[in-house]
Amino acid sequence: MTTADTSTRLDALRRWAAARHRLSVAALDLHLAAGDASFRRYFRLRLPDGGTRMLMDAPPAQEDSRPFVEIAQRWRAGGLPVPALHAVDLEAGFLELDDLGDTPLQHRFAGSDAADTLAWHDRAIELIHALQNRAGPDELPTYDAALLGRELDLFPEWCLESWLGLPPPPGWTGLRQALIDSALAQPVVTVHRDFDAMNLMVLDERLYLIDFQDAVAGPISYDLISLLRGRYCRFPAARVANWIEAFRQQAIADGRLSGATTSEAFQRQAQAMAAQRALKVLGIFCRLTLRDGRSGYLERLPHFLAHLEESLMALPEHAAFNAWLADTFRPALERRLAGHADSETT
Repeated sequence: MTTADTSTRLDALRRWAAARHRLSVAALDLHLAAGDASFRRYFRLRLPDGGTRMLMDAPPAQEDSRPFVEIAQRWRAGGLPVPALHAVDLEAGFLELDDLGDTPLQHRFAGSDAADTLAWHDRAIELIHALQNRAGPDELPTYDAALLGRELDLFPEWCLESWLGLPPPPGWTGLRQALIDSALAQPVVTVHRDFDAMNLMVLDERLYLIDFQDAVAGPISYDLISLLRGRYCRFPAARVANWIEAFRQQAIADGRLSGATTSEAFQRQAQAMAAQRALKVLGIFCRLTLRDGRSGYLERLPHFLAHLEESLMALPEHAAFNAWLADTFRPALERRLAGHADSETT
């Protein structure tokens, strides 16, 4: 949107909120709280009684808020910690929600080895179990082969060709299909699809889910991997494996996973899922930079490359692709990032 469009929407949002709370527009205490990688913006409204609400501005031409509203209502009815909806205007693209504060989970991390960081990850994994146990996937879009493929294709399109000027390596087609097959072989559950620390808010020492509008019916390991191989921490392989095994055991106890699923099989599925997500993220971050003009994403590419390499190390049948990452992709990425940094300073 243009600056004029943004200003016009803010004016409309102010009038909408003022009318809802029987306040004059001039008396409204409304301030920008956050934006995200989409066109959505969030504003904090302070009410005369001292309470606060969060207002979402989601332009209908760019953002369809219906999935968010429908999922929020279903998940809240199922006892999941999501913000309550106080007002919804889908035609205008305005929503009024609970204010969950300003503390996304990563603000509670104190390094990957810190006891608090590990404890919060344990609590977040408990929330994944609750999500999968309490929210059925039947009414969600399916995380099918077509969607998995489109996500994987972001890597050659945006990261290789558009950002680095590289062709896909010879083994790309085989890796792509193997990752899709592995994902589809897993039990289908409700998947948040971006279960990263930034989408978990801490309020009164409790975790709340946000940004769940893209939820799907998909692989049981996806949200676990989103958390353990997210953007803020890198954990030793043994620690990740222990978390994956504990998750497997709890999922079997809850009936979400067959008791016949061996530890080795689930570890491999989780690592393949991690590779799929890392490849997707590498592509998305390049697209956000090149197509959408967003800043702050390129410097995260090496972090997710490391996630990808670690995942593939657990899948020896893809050793050739991992060698290509080390010999060709990583040097090209480092050169491109160095050149980008130089251009930014001149």
